[in-house]
Amino acid sequence: MPLTEAGIYAAALRLIDEDGAEALTMRKLATVLDANPMSLYHHVPNKEAVLRGVTRMVGAQFRTVTLQDAPWQERLRLLATDFRTLAHRHPELMAYSFSHQPDFIQHDDPFWTALTAIVVAAGVPLSEVPEVAALIVAVVVGVLGAELNGALHQWANLKPPGPDTDGGDGPTDAAPGSTGAGTAGPDRDHMFRLVMDTLITGLESRLTADRDSQDAGRR
Repeated sequence: MPLTEAGIYAAALRLIDEDGAEALTMRKLATVLDANPMSLYHHVPNKEAVLRGVTRMVGAQFRTVTLQDAPWQERLRLLATDFRTLAHRHPELMAYSFSHQPDFIQHDDPFWTALTAIVVAAGVPLSEVPEVAALIVAVVVGVLGAELNGALHQWANLKPPGPDTDGGDGPTDAAPGSTGAGTAGPDRDHMFRLVMDTLITGLESRLTADRDSQDAGRR
């Protein structure tokens, strides 16, 4: 079967899902494709280009339920939850993308398109939509990155210093840098809902304050 760019990305994704993005090499990729390593370079210039292509391919697969008539808060929760589902479908790739590819979200990505529409529906002034959407992405991606590499689980198990604690660092059952932390400890679904509730409450407060300020200015 002749080599194609799409075929290379699909094979690379399988390797990344199995061994992680850092372990991917052009030689391993060529072996899986039963091809000469040099022939890959006719389609992709290097490993970094492969990783970017795989990320774009996975990002294009993002799907979310469109609830045009639902409150923007519900739409935002659903969008973030669906994005989290995609991240957990390919945790090794997404953890790498979050930390190594600041441009992994582009203006025409389904996630960004849906997010900006929600931000507009919330009542954010058009001039501020990109800024607010970017901050939402930063929060969601930051939390998911910490969740995927085990840091969130580790931090949530830290005990605050005080008379009822030993001042230690708490359980260390999740190895730093590992993806898919163990299920023991705080419920990650609950923590993600808490993050979204906090983010939405903050945006609601900001929009209310802006409206109150505008109303006061008209008096």
